[in-house]
Amino acid sequence: MQPDLQGLEITKGELKRCSGVSIETVFRPPTLPNFLAEIAKTFLIVLLITGSCFIFSQLFPEQLLVLITSHACVAVGLVLDDIRKIYLSYKNRNAIKIFEDVERYNAVITAIDINDQIAAVGNPDVRLKNRGQVIHALRLTREDIVRALKTERILRENENFIKFNSDLFDNNLMALTALQVSDQASEQGRLLNEALQIVVDVQQEMRKLQNQR
Repeated sequence: MQPDLQGLEITKGELKRCSGVSIETVFRPPTLPNFLAEIAKTFLIVLLITGSCFIFSQLFPEQLLVLITSHACVAVGLVLDDIRKIYLSYKNRNAIKIFEDVERYNAVITAIDINDQIAAVGNPDVRLKNRGQVIHALRLTREDIVRALKTERILRENENFIKFNSDLFDNNLMALTALQVSDQASEQGRLLNEALQIVVDVQQEMRKLQNQR
């Protein structure tokens, strides 16, 4: 991989650090058909486990209790794991949408890397002519994705507070935006106006999250 591509890819570890969600613990996409398909697959596995338990119980009747217990533990574990993943998938469905953007973003980086490898073995015609602009756009896209992941996590983790205190946010926002700092040149005035803008931006993000719930 070329030096300018290194570090651009968003890894699973970084994804978990930014979102607080492990990609292995959720279904993608978090849709009902996907949930039902996973439940059906687990049901078939449970049937196979039941059949296995029956066969082994015929071969080793003296170990019947051990066989039933061990097979039941495996079956229950599979069912509980499915329930947990479905719950996490539904709870983190907004984050999963961003995961899909991350996957497409990483795919672009992989495509550029493959293109570089083809060019490196004697095919200069395929070399990117506007490579600098493409890399710059990828860096900006990466920053946007990371920002979106962190913002979604903050809003998700404070969902209950947002839901039950929406009026409080509205009232505070009206009071804050009513303040007009005339002395823009002072450091205090500049910081206060920046803080007010942050409050407005956060309020807008909260509204978006509530509308998606």
